[in-house]
Amino acid sequence: MILTNAKIATMVQDRPYGLIDDGCLVIEGGRIVWVGPTKDCPLSADPISLNGRLITPGLIDCHTHIVHGGNRAAEFEQRLIGVSYAEIAASGGGILSTVAATRAATLDDLVQSAMPRVDALLAEGVTTLEIKSGYGLAPEPELLMLRAARAIGRARKVRVCTTYLAAHAVPPEYEGRAGDYIAEVCIPTLDAAAREGLVDAVDGFCETISFRADQLARLFDHARTLGLPVKLHAEQLSHQGGTQFAAKRAALSADHIEYATEADALALARSGTVAVLLPGAFYTLSEPQAPPVDALRAHHVPMALATDCTPGSSPLTSLLLTMNMGCTLFGLTPEEALAGTTRNAARALGLSRVGVIEAGMQADLCIWDVAHPGELAYRIGFNPLHKRIVAGDML
Repeated sequence: MILTNAKIATMVQDRPYGLIDDGCLVIEGGRIVWVGPTKDCPLSADPISLNGRLITPGLIDCHTHIVHGGNRAAEFEQRLIGVSYAEIAASGGGILSTVAATRAATLDDLVQSAMPRVDALLAEGVTTLEIKSGYGLAPEPELLMLRAARAIGRARKVRVCTTYLAAHAVPPEYEGRAGDYIAEVCIPTLDAAAREGLVDAVDGFCETISFRADQLARLFDHARTLGLPVKLHAEQLSHQGGTQFAAKRAALSADHIEYATEADALALARSGTVAVLLPGAFYTLSEPQAPPVDALRAHHVPMALATDCTPGSSPLTSLLLTMNMGCTLFGLTPEEALAGTTRNAARALGLSRVGVIEAGMQADLCIWDVAHPGELAYRIGFNPLHKRIVAGDML
């Protein structure tokens, strides 16, 4: 496949957007074999003219909870009358209400309920999707969530990366015994998931309403013995030292980080950990404090953006809107927003063959009906996707 007469945002960091104004891209065997100015293209047989359209890397949603049972619309109403997220969780709502619905669901229930949300993301150009467990909080329901995630990857043309998040909350049967829950449920179930090939990374929620860093340490250390990378929900609602904990363990990413400090940003820079920003949760929860973007930028911490797609704190299924929110709420530039959903999102998942456009990379691409890449973060509620290409297949 030879694509010509295109603007190409390669996202290679040698110029803004890595932009090639009149570009050509050659795909063979599912991979990019050449990219550059049209005048230098080594092949000419049967080219497809894109008539000036924009090509970007395929979009990557690197943090979602898209598989779950039920919904939490009633809690949305509660928050609107002033009840805090922490108060809802303390009264049995929040994560635990979704746990009850998820435990009652079958594998088919989980897959079928997730599909409309997945399809909404694919329709906006997502070619790689991270899916977490974390609403089962018991061995079989956690495994069922991961199986559902793998099933979605087989049913749709999208790469699915699975993340084991049994350390999302302490279930009611282990109330006051977080350490026992880690030892008796999280670690044995992780072993079972790894044996079944269901898990690509391990996550945890470090917060006052969930786990302390020292409680998560045993789980993360065990993940390393299995050869699995780790990532962490950190500093979302308060400062609990999660970002420093993630950095010390060379985590792939520290996610949320609204309450992170400049010292935390420096730690992330030194460890190479990606900061994953989740403006959907910030918006939905009406959080008063934004992530320290200036500090992250000053210390050259790679910043990714993701929907967080949850039933409660971020019921968001638009990565394009997420890009706009990253700019309007957090002060990112449109180029940083696109990097956050391509190059840096790939890094947050430990992926090396997607996220930029260059020879040797997998041909996961988006073709857009826009004149400039800055337009992708500019519009609200508008989808300019023309075609999605996954592993060289144009969809």
